[in-house]
Amino acid sequence: MEIAQYFEDKTVFISGVTGFLAKLFLEKILRIQPKVKKIFLLIRATPEKSVEQRLHDEVMSVELFRVVKEELDSNGAGGLLEKVVPISGDVSLENLGIIESRVREEIWRDVDIIVNSAATTRFDERYDVALGVNALGGMHVQHFATKCCKLKMLLHVSTAYVHGTRAGVIPEVAFHMGQTLPGAEIPYLDINREKKIVEERLRQLHTLNSTPKQITSAMKDLGIERAKLHGWPNTYAFTKAMGEMMILEEMKGKDYKLIILRPTIITSTYREPFPGWIEGLRTLDALFAAYGKGKLTFFLADPQSIVDIIPGDMVVNAMFAAIARHSNDQPSPNFIIYHLGSSKRNPIYLGEVSSLMYQYLRKKPFLDNRGKPIKMGAELKLLISMTSFRRYIKIRYLPFLKILKLLNMIFCNKFERLYTNSSRAVNYVLRLAELYKPYSLFLGTFDDANTEGLRTTTRECNSNVDMFGFDPKYIQWEEYLINTHYPGVVNYALK
Repeated sequence: MEIAQYFEDKTVFISGVTGFLAKLFLEKILRIQPKVKKIFLLIRATPEKSVEQRLHDEVMSVELFRVVKEELDSNGAGGLLEKVVPISGDVSLENLGIIESRVREEIWRDVDIIVNSAATTRFDERYDVALGVNALGGMHVQHFATKCCKLKMLLHVSTAYVHGTRAGVIPEVAFHMGQTLPGAEIPYLDINREKKIVEERLRQLHTLNSTPKQITSAMKDLGIERAKLHGWPNTYAFTKAMGEMMILEEMKGKDYKLIILRPTIITSTYREPFPGWIEGLRTLDALFAAYGKGKLTFFLADPQSIVDIIPGDMVVNAMFAAIARHSNDQPSPNFIIYHLGSSKRNPIYLGEVSSLMYQYLRKKPFLDNRGKPIKMGAELKLLISMTSFRRYIKIRYLPFLKILKLLNMIFCNKFERLYTNSSRAVNYVLRLAELYKPYSLFLGTFDDANTEGLRTTTRECNSNVDMFGFDPKYIQWEEYLINTHYPGVVNYALK
């Protein structure tokens, strides 16, 4: 069956729709299949905004939906947006926090497809928050799915970096409950114990009358600490791996199909609905922004390390293809894992990315506060080990800080602000390097045999293959980064 046709008359439930990837998925359904039956969107209400306001302000009003709105207006299909139904809820809660029984029962009765894209993607997120959304959230979605009597498919968006910092070719294999990674100090991952550790630490902090800022800092540190004890580099990858374990554990004996999609580093759109759309500074784009503003002249990275990036619309195309391929009426495994990246088929190295950043910013520099171009010096200096990185800081910046400190003492704190800001800048770069180290020194490539099989099936069974293309080998990296991605970051992320 054609992929677009498969979604005709289907009811779809999407979590995480205020996030980058789920927005792209929603936009594509509306654009390619006006006969979709209904789309439920799980959105967390805030004290400031209702779910309807968040849907309007954070989803439907963004530039991404310009094309689909223009097409709806020209085709007279304005009623399509009425099929989009926001639901107040939260994946970190049982029954996804959907309080109204009438709404829950309608979803359980009607939904055909669930796409769980809810996640917090900060590497150093508060442990309690990341555990609730990335780990327990997956389990709650799975529990909710078991009550959906028509459900054909649950697609769970994970990350390829659940594998941690492994070197070599990394296969598309599942985690089993309790598994830790090589080098872990704790040989077994007891998720219930992790929940208790979080609860106990929060009790301690409240007993000590800690401020909200102190609690946030302590919970961030706890997440990194627990992740490293189990072999993961950061809280994000650690809790996403837990989420996979819990979903697969709960999947046993279920009738519907499960897809775990593991994208690598998601970048701006390659083609659809238009090239270059992105939201927020995603991973390496934070370095691009800091470098372009003149705040970063060096970083921890191996020029020979592969940076595995994949455009957002290619990820979404793979989601559509996988859902249609593994529907209940198709003979296929009960669950399957797909790696979606470029390291196996079309690798690009960090040295190349650094050079292309320099080329772009030389031609199109950022502007300072006075509207004048920020002059680019040399290419970003890449230091290939944490030892050399710290040594570089010690030689280049610590003497400067010592002089500032001395001047501050002599001139009665007149240099206090400059000294404080400089100290913060050095500490910020050190923390950034620690967080990015697993990716900037990464020595692995992600096997995508399952994904290549999906590409082959998609080409064979669909007449409009271009609409659902997700093969990274066709990407010309210099063309894409210089003419599409970096302009997209400037226009949409940095505005």
